[in-house]
Amino acid sequence: MRILVTGTAGFIGFHLAERLLTDGHEVVGLDGMTDYYDVNLKRARHKLLKCHSSFREEVFMLEDSNKLASICDEFKPNIVCHLAAQAGVRYSLENPRAYIDSNLVGTFNIMECSRALGVAHLLIASTSSVYGANEAMPFTENDRAAHPMTLYAATKRATELMTHSYSHLWDIPTTVFRFFSVYGPWGRPDMALFKFVQGILNDTPIDVYNNGVMERDFTYIDDLVEGISRLFGAVPVRDRPVSGDSLSPAAPWRVVNIGRGQPVSLMDFISEIEGSLGRKARFNFMPMQPGDVSRTFADAALLRTLTGYTPCTPTAVGVAAFCAWYKRYYGVD
Repeated sequence: MRILVTGTAGFIGFHLAERLLTDGHEVVGLDGMTDYYDVNLKRARHKLLKCHSSFREEVFMLEDSNKLASICDEFKPNIVCHLAAQAGVRYSLENPRAYIDSNLVGTFNIMECSRALGVAHLLIASTSSVYGANEAMPFTENDRAAHPMTLYAATKRATELMTHSYSHLWDIPTTVFRFFSVYGPWGRPDMALFKFVQGILNDTPIDVYNNGVMERDFTYIDDLVEGISRLFGAVPVRDRPVSGDSLSPAAPWRVVNIGRGQPVSLMDFISEIEGSLGRKARFNFMPMQPGDVSRTFADAALLRTLTGYTPCTPTAVGVAAFCAWYKRYYGVD
């Protein structure tokens, strides 16, 4: 198949594109190469993807609707998987406009191209952050997501609603993923695992929010990619729901959690890092940050029903894989 993937120089997009190429698909990868974090890391990811003859790199911002339309008209993808976004909960407090431009305008342009092409399946990345102030656990896809805690979460929820409207109006089969604390090799430098490993190896204190009283439903990158890959074939069809479905009553549109469904305490997660590195952390305990939540917990039953798969990699395995990659990539003994 011909698959258009946005954000292929990013953490998740890189891993997904690598999987699709390995599976024999033709992939055009779009990325803006923004300097939100080290661009060299993004270029290194794309360098690996360009080892595949069936991968084509396009570097530009999705806000450029004319450029995007030109590429789509030429490539004519069967499937569009939109992962590109301005990420980061805390950064949305510093540079909110980046989230409007990238997440809303960029997604609208992807929707317009998908409509014009009549794609067989549009897949869109969202986040567990849309559950916001919800207190009922685990989070299920049919829970209300009406109280986002940050602009980042609000823009991702907005993209969910935007794609629903286009799915209804233009009959575009659409699947929205809600990711839960994804981690693993080639992860982003702004993510907790990266910062913790870097701090421990440099013997500098690591910032631990809410005094460490937090839990996250950490999901290993290979598990996430497996879930996404299987959902490519689980195309939503109007009026054909499965058990526990989030399928819209008005469109071929559904939302699916991709998470392990086993929250891990932050301090236990750090202990896994210490064990993998053979070093002890020094802590800088801090209060809860604005917009943050103390716990996330995915109900992954719908993913299992649709695909027969549930993320299963233990954090000990995933953390060890990241630590090994980090030391290899940065030349740490």
